Amino acid sequence: MDNVIRRKQALAITAVVAALSVSAVACTKADDKKPTDKAPAASGFNAATTAVVNPSTTKGGELKLWSPQDVDYLDPARAYYGFVWNLQRLYIRQLFAYDSKPGAAGTKLVPDLAAADPVLSNDGKTYTVKIKDGVKFEDGTPITSKDFKYGIERVFAQDVLSGGPTYLIDILDQGQKYPGPYKDTDPNKMGLKSVETPDDKTIVFNLASANSDFKYLLAMPSSSPVPAGKDTGATYTNKPVSTGPYKVSEFTASKGATFVRNENWDPKTDTIRTGLPDSVSFTVTTNPDDMDARLLSGDIDLAVDGTGMQAAGKNKALKDEALKANADNPFTGYIRYFAFPTTVAPFDNIECRKAVIYAADPKSLQTARGGPTSGDLGANMLPPGIPGADKKYDPYNLTKGEPQLDKAKEALKACNKPDGFTTTIAVRNNRAPEVKTAESLQAALDKVGIKATIDQYDGKLSSSVIGSPENVKTKGYGIIVMGWGADYNSGSGFLQPLVDGSFILPNGNNNYTMINDPEINGLFKTAAAAATPEAAAPFYTQINQKIMEKALYLPINFDKAFVYHNPRLTNVYFNDSMGKIDLATIGVMK
Repeated sequence: MDNVIRRKQALAITAVVAALSVSAVACTKADDKKPTDKAPAASGFNAATTAVVNPSTTKGGELKLWSPQDVDYLDPARAYYGFVWNLQRLYIRQLFAYDSKPGAAGTKLVPDLAAADPVLSNDGKTYTVKIKDGVKFEDGTPITSKDFKYGIERVFAQDVLSGGPTYLIDILDQGQKYPGPYKDTDPNKMGLKSVETPDDKTIVFNLASANSDFKYLLAMPSSSPVPAGKDTGATYTNKPVSTGPYKVSEFTASKGATFVRNENWDPKTDTIRTGLPDSVSFTVTTNPDDMDARLLSGDIDLAVDGTGMQAAGKNKALKDEALKANADNPFTGYIRYFAFPTTVAPFDNIECRKAVIYAADPKSLQTARGGPTSGDLGANMLPPGIPGADKKYDPYNLTKGEPQLDKAKEALKACNKPDGFTTTIAVRNNRAPEVKTAESLQAALDKVGIKATIDQYDGKLSSSVIGSPENVKTKGYGIIVMGWGADYNSGSGFLQPLVDGSFILPNGNNNYTMINDPEINGLFKTAAAAATPEAAAPFYTQINQKIMEKALYLPINFDKAFVYHNPRLTNVYFNDSMGKIDLATIGVMK
């Protein structure tokens, strides 16, 4: 979860099947415990992918987080970067959350601010949730059902609060065309009819049709409570009101943020978070290599973006067994890919899209991202571990790792561009592996007469640059470099923002190809009506096949990251719901 890494990462990005099976063994009967209480412990390279490294309950110290990418938003309604959703586990709580456990156990949803699991009625179309006693905002005000409803209503105000996931609009609007609280004519700004608050401890969601994924949506940051009296609209992102163990003390765009203890967080109400460090600092850097050097020297604790070390730092760690022991190389649940906007000529022609796919050099692309430790060669657009995925499905023979120049030239003839064409590749300037993959593709395309110019843009502006269909057309971006992880652990959580026509937005768009196919859209609705994610899986298999048949994407790899952590960190493990080291329980040894 990218625009950046968006588990757009609700969350949950999944790990591959092999990792799931191993981590399942690591789970003990202490499922109701935090990872610091009797969780499986291990040490050494890759240990944190299946168990807890350095378990501890020690409090104190400063957790030092760095990133080459700034946050998109701190506002829970607008955040969509996967690493920000992880960061928000420090200061934002929802009705439900992913358990703080290593491996597959971390994909399980458990009550957070909810007192228990929802009660379903009305043939699965009504969800009733009770709120825990004793939960408060950072100013000590009790959290009520109205705060949850208001927080959800904010998602509807896309004219003011664009950027975040919009699933709730599709499921809860039901033809009301609710404009969001800023244009709400209800005197209490509680006008969304499908969400009811019969009392301060009860919130009722009325769905138009049963949806087995709805609980996942209630675990997204965008479903968190917001006090109406403290909402400042578009500027709320600068200081969102905390419900977790930390609160925002300082925030400066492109620089970073400081989080300090929230004295009104009661750990007795929280089975997810430990709140061990005294403070947490987040620093944005423009020099990833310097960040890696600081990591290896122990000056900082973790590169929180989770995309892994640069080549120099990775090579140094791999050659030093002492350093390597503090590193992991997990599957992240992301796919790195190129998208072809069908609104930009000549990519409105499927054969021109196929020409690019066939001309690409998959092995060179993998090398550009960092070699085998960066992930397995991509074959299709549904990553392993998500129900319905089939890693062996490879309609363009990409896993052979070689360019297919003859097929590329045939496709060029079929799209009436036998001598090639010109286009522009859009890529974030603060993601070196993405820039290198753009350069690799540029070189490969040149061999069949396709002349590609690379346009590097400020990565923090993704939502308004590549997320604006109008800007994409104006700039002539025929190829967009990006990565993606599931919003939550189902085919819809991964694929729907990318290819469902109803998810196309004027800003913050992630359906870069602009595909709006009735058959694909209909398959999502059919899958949503299925009783379980497993029953829905075959429909996502079909959607994945149709995406590849239309040549909308060129998958680069099923992503891995080489992640190093400071050995002083405690409770280190990768949570499969995020594909990242979980910040909910992490601590530091002073």
